[in-house]
Amino acid sequence: MAFEVSFLLALLCLLLGVGCFKGNIASQVGDLYGPGDPRRADAFQIYLFGIQLAVIASPFVCGTLAQVYGWSWGFGAAGVGMVIGLTIYLLGRSSLPREESVRRRETSAARPPLTGAEWRNIAVLLALLPVLAVAQIGNGEIFNAYLVWGEANYQLVFFGKTMPITWILSFGSIISASTIALSVFFWRWWATRWREPDEITKITIGVVIGAMAPLLLAAASTLIAASKQKAGLGWAVAFEVVNDIGFANVLPVGLALYSRAAPRGITAVVIGLYYLHLFAGNLLVGWLGGLLEKMPATSFWLLHVVLMLGAAAILLVVRYWVGRALAPAYDSPAIAQATA
Repeated sequence: MAFEVSFLLALLCLLLGVGCFKGNIASQVGDLYGPGDPRRADAFQIYLFGIQLAVIASPFVCGTLAQVYGWSWGFGAAGVGMVIGLTIYLLGRSSLPREESVRRRETSAARPPLTGAEWRNIAVLLALLPVLAVAQIGNGEIFNAYLVWGEANYQLVFFGKTMPITWILSFGSIISASTIALSVFFWRWWATRWREPDEITKITIGVVIGAMAPLLLAAASTLIAASKQKAGLGWAVAFEVVNDIGFANVLPVGLALYSRAAPRGITAVVIGLYYLHLFAGNLLVGWLGGLLEKMPATSFWLLHVVLMLGAAAILLVVRYWVGRALAPAYDSPAIAQATA
């Protein structure tokens, strides 16, 4: 991508590479932990924490080079960073779990057909994708209607200069990384005193907390309409903190759930399917964003609250319906047998 003549080929390579990378690297993170190890969810939160650090750093490095010296330098720096990351991965590969295909060749045993319980788990995981798509619309709006609303309703003028609304995104990335780290520490502290919730329960809690973020924007919109004055950036900080606390317990914990419930040998495929909910959720966010111009801002954000709480209610039903089969308690007999 550093050269214009190879730009389209570079995009093709990027798409193919990411397609091969994301599902498989996440499955390797899951394979680091056995069925009875509750640290799996923490691991995926730490995994996402590393990604958030890159989200913070890369715009400063690549973006600055692109703006000062040209896009070729920005793309080139990204390529160098990816080579460094690949080198670190290859050097540390010996400490990662061996691939299922390698284990099968060594034992000369083909994988048995999927059982009825495994097919049921796959069906439930697929059915949850639309629910998870709705659950993440509050976070998805950060890159869509929220910027439009924020530019019109936040007080962005300081000392005679107008702050670009996009700066909120960089600020949000820092908060997101911080809340993920705090979430990991919180659940580890919780586990020392009480029983740690299963993944579905954590996701449900995260969605409920995340729904309070657009509720804050609905409250801000009501005050703005009443006072005819723009909102201070304190509302932006509150929105980011609440949203990111919820997000820290939804996306990475969902990865942990799908890697744990997936039949052995097809974990990467199941995780690849999990990412489809982000695609569907972004389509929904795009459609909902168009409503901002057609309805009052308070109603617009309350619509997001209702949809997200509805998704949380469905997750709660799924937890009581098939939760034990999909994600057994870590001290259950089934887990003890699988670990043994």
